[in-house]
Amino acid sequence: MRVIAGKAKRLKLKTIEGSDTRPTTDRIKETLFNMINMQLADCDFLDLFSGSGAIGIEALSRGAKSAVFVENNRASVECIKDNLRITKLNENGVVLALDVLSAIRTLEIQGRVFDVIFIDPPYNCLLEKQVLEALQFSNIIYYNTIIIVEASIETEFDYLEHTKFKIYKEKKYKTNKHIFIELKE
Repeated sequence: MRVIAGKAKRLKLKTIEGSDTRPTTDRIKETLFNMINMQLADCDFLDLFSGSGAIGIEALSRGAKSAVFVENNRASVECIKDNLRITKLNENGVVLALDVLSAIRTLEIQGRVFDVIFIDPPYNCLLEKQVLEALQFSNIIYYNTIIIVEASIETEFDYLEHTKFKIYKEKKYKTNKHIFIELKE
């Protein structure tokens, strides 16, 4: 696993042992960032269920102003911190060792607002639904915030019609997909 483009291009990233994380492949990561590249310059990026931190680090490398990494697995938290040091992007990254819903509350209290939010929960556990339900009433998003959910190909998002969100783009891969969500007008 490596950083694909930007300031930290080609630097290798650490990942934790075991099956607790599913690192996004370089090919899928490159496709994702090609789709959102125009939104990255000077943005505030939130990486939920961060794993190794590869997605948020890629965002920082490509010009995001800041990235907050939310992860509650201790080994993953240390991995993110190591990867931020390796890439020399640690000045612009903050790691919150909390569960995602607690982190959202903490960020609300801090008055943080994000331009791009990436959500990559364990597949097929409906955690993305809980997070989206919390985000729709949160002050950490605003009208132009882009929310991207990585999910298994089977995951349904039809419940969004009963929320403040709508899907504006979907990119399918072999076993997973990226769903692009924004607030309804």
